[in-house]
Amino acid sequence: MMRRSKKVGRKEVKGPGRPLAFDPGQALERAMGVFWRRGYEGASLAELTRAMRINRPSMYATFGNKERLFRKVLDRYAHDAVGYLRDGLREPTARGAMEKILLDAADALSDPSRPPGCLLVQGALACGSESNRIQRELCSRRGEGEAAIRQRFERAQAQGDLPSSVDTAALAAYLAAVLNGLAVQAASGASREKLRTIAQRAMQAWPAS
Repeated sequence: MMRRSKKVGRKEVKGPGRPLAFDPGQALERAMGVFWRRGYEGASLAELTRAMRINRPSMYATFGNKERLFRKVLDRYAHDAVGYLRDGLREPTARGAMEKILLDAADALSDPSRPPGCLLVQGALACGSESNRIQRELCSRRGEGEAAIRQRFERAQAQGDLPSSVDTAALAAYLAAVLNGLAVQAASGASREKLRTIAQRAMQAWPAS
């Protein structure tokens, strides 16, 4: 009887030739880089599979079609690359939360180890009519981030940390708009210093007590 070896964290998928072993997590990370740089429509299957170092049958068997692969990439991105939002929302004050989110976003968006900008923003910019589902998905995910910020401001208001006169929905929308603007600036080549300057200037809009 033949003994089957175990490979931790790796998956074997039969392609046209011999079985191909790969790490799905690493493959997703590489696919994320392609989508991040090229956008959803700009990323071809040939470019994705080449970057993921797998063949097309392996991609379909493990991740599904291109749209399903992209959604899995978005889940990974939300967990790993946008941690600054989760961390910022844990700050004890609403003002501290907004400042940390903006400054940490400036650092994350200009991280030299990753493509510049934000996948949730850049992935949607090049979406045409045939990719409406993807565009709606990206808008929905950005909306979830804005809703989380609004809820944080509402909690601060209930605790007396934010004046009752403040429109929390408008303030959350403002912060979301600045974050999107930072992402566009970063994708256009803005330096970390410039992004942090913009973030600090945006804090001047914080409501007076």
